[in-house]
Amino acid sequence: MFNKQEQGENFKEVETIIGPSVKIKGDFHGTNNMIVEGIVEGSLKTSSSLRISDKAKITASVEAKEAIISGEIKGNIKIHGYLEITATAKIFGDIEASTLSIERGAIINGNCTMSTNVVEPKK
Repeated sequence: MFNKQEQGENFKEVETIIGPSVKIKGDFHGTNNMIVEGIVEGSLKTSSSLRISDKAKITASVEAKEAIISGEIKGNIKIHGYLEITATAKIFGDIEASTLSIERGAIINGNCTMSTNVVEPKK
């Protein structure tokens, strides 16, 4: 699990943690901060911040206000604000974000679109 320093300012109040031994099939939607360390297949959406750990495996469309991605995602990603992709991330799908940071070593196979007019997710 992430400690307080790793979580950063946006992860002080995390409502949902999908642990490393958890596998979810279907649509998983929330309104508060979320951390994913396990497996998700379907769709993953929050109107707050999302953190995907380096061990997480996501086969789903992903939507959030902002996100830090360190794990593997097979699916399209739509982030309405800031998206940070760390060196351990593997993304196979299209990315849409307002602001984007990519560390050296990250793998991205898909199109990337940046726009300042990304609409906020509905609550």
